[in-house]
Amino acid sequence: MELRQLSLFKAVAEELHFGRAAARMRIAQPALSNHVISLEKELGCALFIRSTRRVELTRAGETFYDRCVRILGDIDLTTELTRAAGGSRIRQIRIGTVYPATMGMLPAFLWKIARKYPDVRIHISSGNTGDIIRSLESGQINLGFIRPVENIGSLRFCSIAHERYHLAVAQSNPLASRKEITVDDLRDQKIIAFNRQNLSFTERYFNEKFEEYGLTSNIAYSCDDTYSLVSLVSAGLGVGFAPEWTLDLPNRAFELKQVSGIDFRIGLGVAWNKDDPTAARDDIIDIARSLARPGR
Repeated sequence: MELRQLSLFKAVAEELHFGRAAARMRIAQPALSNHVISLEKELGCALFIRSTRRVELTRAGETFYDRCVRILGDIDLTTELTRAAGGSRIRQIRIGTVYPATMGMLPAFLWKIARKYPDVRIHISSGNTGDIIRSLESGQINLGFIRPVENIGSLRFCSIAHERYHLAVAQSNPLASRKEITVDDLRDQKIIAFNRQNLSFTERYFNEKFEEYGLTSNIAYSCDDTYSLVSLVSAGLGVGFAPEWTLDLPNRAFELKQVSGIDFRIGLGVAWNKDDPTAARDDIIDIARSLARPGR
């Protein structure tokens, strides 16, 4: 079994398409298929379920994929540790982000990194906090902008912001012209809430707050992301709590209003693996810390 085979298998597992995986790895598709078949023969089990319409991982394939990610991540980390010990500068920074929550600070971070290290390649991927933590642990990324977590084991976390959430109401909603809105004013409103495939920090936070204020029964619509939430609000289907950065959206058809007695804030911070020399050296974390700001 060769490392090249592990990388090829990983590409197919992530693309779930032999053609796309072959293009990504710059190899002919028949050669890629032969490598996967050789792996399956060596392991004595099927890694993929193949049909004319789709490619799926078998249970054995899922297990093998998880191990491949860790093995390849360890090799990348070992390479960077060795370069660091030899005095080499970093060559690439891989960043995970809970987009679009980082819209207000990620551009400034990238600008500072590019200015200080103009020769460093930057790769950005998006995901939820759980995805990013797993990627940090496996060495797939060097730095992650995530929501606060209670325990992240070998990782380190630094809080850099607290984003305020206000009530988003359509401009046609009578609440948009009100000078003061109270919790009682929401009791006859349909509420739009987050409901994601993996229970996110933001979803848990608002579930707890809606229960605390007796608004759970008002939830009428749900969505995966902030853009969908403000779209539902703009269509006049209900109200929902949106972060302050949505005020900068072009052609918005909603207003953000404060609700008396309610102060919803969700934190955001940067996490890194303490054993990763890319994140821990060359002032990368100091640059991230320089972005620290309170809510508006």
